[in-house]
Amino acid sequence: MNSKEFADRLRARESVVGYWVTMDAPVATERIARVGYDYVVLDGQHGLLGIRGLLDGLIAIEAGGTPTVGLVRVEANNATPIGRALDAGAAGVIVPLIDTAEDAAAAVRAARYPPSGIRSFGPTRAGLRVGPVPAESDAATVVLAMIETRQGLENVAAICATPGLDGIYVGPSDLCLAVGGRYPGDPEVAEAFDAAIELIARTAGEAGIAAGVHTPSGEVARRRLGEGYTFATVSSDLDHLQAAAAAHLAATGLR
Repeated sequence: MNSKEFADRLRARESVVGYWVTMDAPVATERIARVGYDYVVLDGQHGLLGIRGLLDGLIAIEAGGTPTVGLVRVEANNATPIGRALDAGAAGVIVPLIDTAEDAAAAVRAARYPPSGIRSFGPTRAGLRVGPVPAESDAATVVLAMIETRQGLENVAAICATPGLDGIYVGPSDLCLAVGGRYPGDPEVAEAFDAAIELIARTAGEAGIAAGVHTPSGEVARRRLGEGYTFATVSSDLDHLQAAAAAHLAATGLR
């Protein structure tokens, strides 16, 4: 699956599933990309990856020779990190902290070439796959807006109606705080959180765009896909590394 095929599937609201990478460990990322996920996200906001790490990670994803594509959660809604991620070869960007339709429109403009946007022409690695024609690059690039703040939740309908936006993506930790949680996963706000999760999926569906969510496990990902989400990301490399190491230590019976 190339970038255009992935974009077409996402825009058609087909079910796709991905994985989250936070470590600057290209060899590990390459192995993850060979597992069979539809996409792998490199976290440029909270992950441990600089621009070189994003570049190496995207190369590693492609080195596996699988249909998996690489996405980047950029550090901010700004044309510079968005452009750098796409120039490095990302098939799309997840843009954090989108509060308004104007924020979403700015993210779309940053990812599109003129006349649709303001992206500076310099496809670098992206040009190896999508070619030098800006319109072809735009058609193969997805832009996803994160819904994770109280204001973003309040404006989710307007955000979903933003021309050129391919989908929205739920950051559940921040969303839990946005609905009044004292910490991510706070059970005292479970009802409000679940209502927000349902509202976001329904609103995206009504707007005809993709709805994605980060999940802690494949089981939760499957449940969210059954609740109206069209794509879901599973946990992260660092979380799974710690969990696997802890499980094996416990299995020795010495700890």
